[in-house]
Amino acid sequence: MTEVNGDALGHPLLTQAIRIRQRLRRTDRAHPWLLDAAVVAGVVLLFCVPEFVRFDDGDDGPLPITFTQLPVPATLALQAGLVLPLLARRRAPTAAFAVIAAVFVRQWSLGSFLRADVALLVALYSVALHGRVRHLAWVGAAVAGLIVPVAVRVSAVVSVWGALFFLISTAVAAAALGLAVRIRRAQLAALRERAARLEVERDQRSRLATATERTRVAREMHDIIGHNLSVIISLADGGAYAAEAAPERSREALRLVGESGRQALGELRRMLGVLREQAAAPELHPQPRIADIDALCGRLRAAGPEVVLRSGGELEALDRGVQLMAYRIVQEALTNTLKHAGPGMRVDVTLSADGARLRIRVQDTGPPDGRRPSHGEGHGLTGMRERAALYGGTLVAGPVPGGGWAVQAVLDVTPLPGSPA
Repeated sequence: MTEVNGDALGHPLLTQAIRIRQRLRRTDRAHPWLLDAAVVAGVVLLFCVPEFVRFDDGDDGPLPITFTQLPVPATLALQAGLVLPLLARRRAPTAAFAVIAAVFVRQWSLGSFLRADVALLVALYSVALHGRVRHLAWVGAAVAGLIVPVAVRVSAVVSVWGALFFLISTAVAAAALGLAVRIRRAQLAALRERAARLEVERDQRSRLATATERTRVAREMHDIIGHNLSVIISLADGGAYAAEAAPERSREALRLVGESGRQALGELRRMLGVLREQAAAPELHPQPRIADIDALCGRLRAAGPEVVLRSGGELEALDRGVQLMAYRIVQEALTNTLKHAGPGMRVDVTLSADGARLRIRVQDTGPPDGRRPSHGEGHGLTGMRERAALYGGTLVAGPVPGGGWAVQAVLDVTPLPGSPA
């Protein structure tokens, strides 16, 4: 059955018919009056012109029904009244039907029969297709009222009930065809609208995903570059001061500068490898974990500050994502401490796993002179809050009594289903 349908859809005649239909639709959208004029011309050629053509097919005797033979001008006027309103059948279908119905009544009141009466069915079809739905009931009632006198008039040839059945069936077919085409067009319009809406939603999801990824990458780059550059600057300044008084300290500072630079470069390569979808890069440089916070504190000590790390609970058993979040929060807090308080202070870093919560606290004693430069709340604190919120946690930062600054975060460490250990 599938092959038959495929062959039918691929038939040259059907393909050509579809192309012609599409071409006609484009022409109709560009010049809508052309189709209306074509309908009127077709009705004139098929039903108006034959009224003036006489065929001599012999004398079959008198007809059982005698219709009034109107003069040519009167016939032309009635035909024009029946056909010309079809030019407005799409713009004003109800009004066009009303005019045609009025001419139809006048024609039959004169006892005349015209083939152009088919315009009444075309007008009924147009009302069902283009008119307001609530007008269709009134138009249908009017058609029924117009059909009854016609059925009585031709009762000499066919019974009234037979004539009514034929005429009503014809009218119902015209209205049903108009409704069927209308419903089909409405369905196609709904499908096109849904497809357009889905396309817009897809583009919106793509833009949101892009914005989210940019934010994540910007946050990672801020953590990597901001922290390591702060450490490198502090080490370089300390090495410059110690170059003459203690050359060995200067050499040690340069060595630590190199290590910090290499670590930053490695993390940047890992990040770029992920962005380029290189599967091997993340494996060569694994994401930092809580165990790496000790080395992080060691690099900061080399820059001058006194850093004390305390930990409690089963930190290594936490989810990898939680450990990465904890590392980044501590890293950002230490970077801010080094940037705002300077090297001459003490920093206490505390991590403790308590049930379903991981508590992080980074507190410094502040600069020696007690004056902490104010730079406003930058992207660092915002990034830390966003990281904490990803795990249903909170983060607060602010001054502490007696001087200094503290960052406190609480993360939900409940493992997600299917998350790696």
